[in-house]
This record gives sequence, C-alpha cells and structure tokens, in this order.
Amino acid sequence: MRGSVLLAALAALLLPISPSPAQQAPIDAMANDKVGTYDWVRPQADFVRREVMIPMRDGVQLYTVIVVRKGVHDAPILLSRTPYDSANTTLRNRSQKIEEILPVADAEFVRDGYIRVYQDVRGIHRSEGDYVLARPLRGPLNKTRVDHSTDAWDTIDWLVKNVKITNGKVGIIGSSYLGFTALMATIDPHPALKAAVPQSPMVDGWMGDDWFHNGAFRPFAFDYILRQVVARGAGPVPDGEGDQYASYLAAGSAAQFARVWGIDRVPGVRKLVEHPVYDAYWQNQALDKLLAARPLTVPLLLVASQWDQEDSYGAFAVYRALKPKDADGALVHLALGPWRHSGVNFDGSALGPLKFEGDTARQFRTRWMKPFLDCHLKTDPPPCETPPVLTYATGVDRWTVADRWPAGEETPLYLAAGAALSFARPGQAGADDYVSDPAKPVAMLPRPIRLDGDSWRTWLVQDQRFAEGRPDVLTYAGPVLDRPLHIKGAPRVELHAATTGRDSDWVVKLIDVYPRETADSGLAGYELPIGIEIFRGRYVGGFDSPAPLEPGRTYAYRWSLPNVDHVFLPGHRIMVQVQSSLFPLYDRNPQSWVPSIMDARPEDYVKATQTIRYGGSEASAVWLPVAKD
Repeated sequence: MRGSVLLAALAALLLPISPSPAQQAPIDAMANDKVGTYDWVRPQADFVRREVMIPMRDGVQLYTVIVVRKGVHDAPILLSRTPYDSANTTLRNRSQKIEEILPVADAEFVRDGYIRVYQDVRGIHRSEGDYVLARPLRGPLNKTRVDHSTDAWDTIDWLVKNVKITNGKVGIIGSSYLGFTALMATIDPHPALKAAVPQSPMVDGWMGDDWFHNGAFRPFAFDYILRQVVARGAGPVPDGEGDQYASYLAAGSAAQFARVWGIDRVPGVRKLVEHPVYDAYWQNQALDKLLAARPLTVPLLLVASQWDQEDSYGAFAVYRALKPKDADGALVHLALGPWRHSGVNFDGSALGPLKFEGDTARQFRTRWMKPFLDCHLKTDPPPCETPPVLTYATGVDRWTVADRWPAGEETPLYLAAGAALSFARPGQAGADDYVSDPAKPVAMLPRPIRLDGDSWRTWLVQDQRFAEGRPDVLTYAGPVLDRPLHIKGAPRVELHAATTGRDSDWVVKLIDVYPRETADSGLAGYELPIGIEIFRGRYVGGFDSPAPLEPGRTYAYRWSLPNVDHVFLPGHRIMVQVQSSLFPLYDRNPQSWVPSIMDARPEDYVKATQTIRYGGSEASAVWLPVAKD
C-alpha cells in the first residue's frame, strides 16, 4: 500500500546520513542543508507505527494509522474514526514507548496487545473525498453510495484481511464525533465488528446534543464549524473583547452574527441557520431513530458524562431506543460517570471544585470498559460480566449497579409560596413574576465569558450564587435535609407559566446547596448545579410545529434535565432556579413572534413579564427520580 511504500522511501532517503562521522566523506560547506524528513522512531522503539491509505467502495482512500506493540500476534483491533487528525493523535510525543505516543486512554489496551487504529474520516486532514459534517446515512439526505456506515464496513474489511497479526475481531470506540462514527458503524455492521463503545455520542443535534437543545440554538456551533471546515484562517470567530457575552449581544441574532463575521456562506453555518425547526433535515439524521429501525447485533457499552457540556442527550436516547430490542440484556449496557464531555478518556479525579474518590475515569476504563471489550474481542475471552447499568453516585462518591435506567421512581418536588420547595402539593394556588429583558440576558457564567478551555469544560458545575440575586431569576429552596435523597435518572420539569410576550424561553436549574459550614471550606454555601436545561416556548405544541404563544395564557411546559446519579446529603438543601435566558450559550429569544429567531431584527427583541404558577391545578414541579437505597 501507499503508506508502506512511503515509509520505505523515507528510510532510503535517510540512509546517506546514517553512517558514523568517521565513515563519511567531509561535507562541502555549500551542501544543501535541507533533507526530506527525519524518522524519529528508532530501532529500540517498542512499537510499530504504520500509515496506510485504505480504499473505500467508491475509490476514495482514507488515511489510517495502525499502531501495535512489537511481538504481538493473534490480536484484536480497536478502531476509532475521527475528524480530529489521526496523525497527531498517534504522535502525542516523540517517545519510543507505545503508551507515550498514544492518548492516555489507550494505555491499558496496547499494554495488553491490542492493535490500535485511528482513521481520518473522509474529506478531512489526510483522507481523500468531500467532508460533510456529521455526514448523514444513505437515504433522503444522502443520495451517494457512501456514508460513515459503509466507510466503517470497508475499513474493517481491509483491516481483517491485511493486518496479518489480528485475530479477526474488531471493536470500535470513541467520544463525541467519534461516538457518532462508532454508532454509525453498527448500522449494517461488518461481521468482524464484535463490540462498540460510543462515548458521549452525537446522536440528535437538534433535540439535545451539540447545536440545539429543545429548539434553543447554541451559537458556539459557529466556532466549531470553522475549526472543522476552514483550511486557512480556521478557529473561533474573533470577538475583539475577550467576552463572548458582549460580542454575541452586540451582533444581534445568530444569522446577523454570521453576516457580521462573514461566515454566512459557509455551508455548515447555512445548514444550521436554514433549519431552526425540527424538520425532516434533523429527523432524518436522528441516530437513535435510525438504529431503532434496524436489527440489533453488535454489543454496545454506551458511556455518558453527568456534566456533559456538549452531548448530554445522545447516549441515553440510544439506550431508550435500543433497550426494548435487547431481550436477554446481553447487548445494551449503559454507564454514567461524574465527568465533563469526553471525561472518560482523561483524568477523572476531579471536576472543577469537586473531588472524587480516586481517578474515576481510569477506574471505569480498567474495571469495566476494557473487560467489556476483552470478553467480545479476545481469542480466549474472559466471561462477559458487564453490568446492565453502571453509574457513579456523586455526593457519596461510589459506583452503583442497576438493572435498568432510570433507576428511580418519579417523585414531585413542588414550587411553593415564599420561594419554597415542597414534596407536598401546595393546596393554594399562587404565582411569582419577573421581567425578562433580552437586552440584559442572564449570563451562563460570571463575565467575561469564553466558551473554551476550563471555563467551558466546567461551566456545568459553576457555583450558581452569581445568578441568585438577579431580579429576573426566581429561586426556590427546600428545607435542610435530615436524610440522604438519592436520585437516579433524568429529573423532569413540569412548568406552568405564562408570558406577556408571543414567545419565551424557560430555563430550569436543579441545584444542591452545600451547608454554610462544611469540612471542605471551598464548598461552603456552594450552589452546585445537578442539572440545567432550556425549553423554547414556541415548541410547546410540538417540535416540528412552532407557533406564537397567546399572551397571558398559562401553558404546561414539560421537558427533562440531564440524567444524573446524585445524592443530596443531610445538611444540604435542594434549590430550583427559573429564568428565561442562558447567554451566550443559547441565542436570545426575542419574546415577540418571528418566524425564525435566527433572523430576528433589533426591534423584535422586547421585554416580557413572566409568570410562574404554583399550587392548585397548575402546580409547577420538578419530578425527581428518587431511588430506594
């Protein structure tokens, strides 16, 4: 293959400079000092790294890197298909040890003789073809012969036929976009694909993964798209102030922001701006629905993160879709760790101010994830003992096992008079009001805000005291708990609310309030978010049928917060906050009626009085999935 020929040519090029100085003729002072390349992998390296171009059924060749420890034979293959540059991923540094050149999460596998394979998806970095962001499956949106499913099939077929030291069994693994490609490989899978571990997978970009949540748009998508698709000048849109709150606010609507910064003609940007509704474009890409319509044959270990700032929706959507097809419980497994997005692949000892009992990510990888793959991929496999559901209970810091998910029974926690919370339904009806002003949206973090680095990775555990005092944030708190309260599932919001506007966003936060005096002084009085989620009011009648709200009318808005396993400890209190913006994570709702919020004009943004009702027949509540420990 081309990769082998290339390596041989490079080795031949370096031969003239290999002899010792004593064996070489003196060099001319004007000799050309440039050489073609330098191969830093020395003979003492404990690995072999091979670059190949694997042909797909349409003739396009995909750049693929194969890395394996020397001396390995009869070995399983662990494949990842990525848009994030396989060459750099497999050259973390210039060590001669295989564990050092690969990502940290690969160490346990390559030590045990796995063949590690990374591949650039078509059209990006060194792979040929056209790049389509999250390329849809063949069908209504993709009239070609190829997609990520066929590319995975062709890749696996080539690997098992051409990598002579393999035992012919392949697993696929990866997080985020790589979780998406891992799931796509299980659609019409190659017979050699024996297991998949999709981590924080992109599944439905409109319902609750990267681009939208319940209809509310996430403008940081523009930065991601530019990084992915622009050959020169890629990177985040410049904001000029170091505060994306200010830059997004000044630009106006999402479409206007795209025009201001000259990205409105970028195809990936246009696709988002032109499809603000849950139309056929999004529905035909919903991977949970596509998987549910096909036979289930590949064992899955779906991995999720409790504080996933990017893809909190996908793993659980696939679990809900596929678990009914898993009659004997052998094929679909679910895991939830106390991590940020993709945190399973990094150090899991802490998240922001939270400290856990050891490196929870490494615990999971060694105790459960690798054994899951071993039992399906090894020639003489150990027994398959992966639990149906494995979750980490934050608050008490321990791993727990369950037979199903959710593992708690819904119990309503009602909003009540006096900014209180109560497990008893308030008999008397009442209401609280606040004014929502799009010119002064509620910030997601203390300003200045940059949606990158640690501030982005940890924003979901940000102390919420910064928002509590705002007049446009309602805060309800329960009494001090005298016993633990364990929740295992997705808390469900039932908000009875009205607005004087024609549209409105609703944001609900479920918060664990730490005692004012605690052994960990850094958390004294801390308001820890357990779940934060938004709902765009125009979709109360259906996500595919937006409609203006009737001013003053009370609607019942129902949606879910992210899935959690958490224990509220004695001495803590439960808090719920309600607001109508979460900026700049989500674009502002103008609160007047416009056909597309993407195209809202400055004059469309108006103040509105928001009314939250409690008690009686319109009892707003957060339904907690309470576990019986």
